[in-house]
Amino acid sequence: MSAILEVKNVVKNYGHNGHTSEILHDINLEVETGEFVAIVGFSGTGKTTLINLLGGLEKPTSGTILCKGKSVTAPDPERGIIFQNYSLMPWLTVRGNVAVAVNETRKDLSAAERKAIVEKYVEMVNLSHAIDKRPGELSGGMRQRVSVARALSMNPEILLMDEPLSALDALTRSVLQDQILDIWTQEKKTVILITNDVDEGILMADRIIPLNIGPKASLGPSFIVDIERPRNRKTMNHDPAFKRIRNEVSHYLYEQRRVHKEDADQNAKPATELPRILPAHALREQSEHFAYETSERSYYGI
Repeated sequence: MSAILEVKNVVKNYGHNGHTSEILHDINLEVETGEFVAIVGFSGTGKTTLINLLGGLEKPTSGTILCKGKSVTAPDPERGIIFQNYSLMPWLTVRGNVAVAVNETRKDLSAAERKAIVEKYVEMVNLSHAIDKRPGELSGGMRQRVSVARALSMNPEILLMDEPLSALDALTRSVLQDQILDIWTQEKKTVILITNDVDEGILMADRIIPLNIGPKASLGPSFIVDIERPRNRKTMNHDPAFKRIRNEVSHYLYEQRRVHKEDADQNAKPATELPRILPAHALREQSEHFAYETSERSYYGI
């Protein structure tokens, strides 16, 4: 298979007037058509920044990002993004939130055809019964399913997911994981999932890539998930391949954190000695004691 997405020597800095911080450093990545890739890492490593770059929401400071051989310079319907915080319009219904994306990206279709597409993807995420409800009437898991339906309705070739399940309870999370995998199997999309859950990466992805701790975060080595699909989360804990991959990825992340902590400790500035401050009552007692000692010494001629 050929690479649908290529990231070449990408660097991303934030700041201005000579005071910049390098968040991502020398990012290189190739994702094949139809591949499911999970990028795992600790909070604050730059995972969201990476997704924003891949989606064209931000531009790299240097380096290039190519989608089907063309430079990524702006958002495009061929790259659908699902965020962690749902990003739904609260005044619109489920139907309306999905229709916004369909009407914007499928202008060549008739109203009836666009309506059918909306209903197809709402049904795909099992929300037909709630199609006329607004986000405030939905649970967190249902709102995230609306986000999935909206992204898919644009018929993207690449689906970018920025920790879309991290705020959900375990049961809702597992249900949505299964739905995303079903959709991936049916639609043959290329998927990049950002997550901080190694087990989630193993359950869903073909390949796991750690994002090293920043600043100057870079991608670590790829870990191939060579476990046959469909994967059963109930039996995976007893699967030797699952245990091996989990241990390898977890050990890599642990070592990254240990090295990062050691570097931080070595580069830490010496602690500034603060002035000794006493509460008012202690100062008063100290003053009275000094006055007593002074008068006593004076009395004895010391």
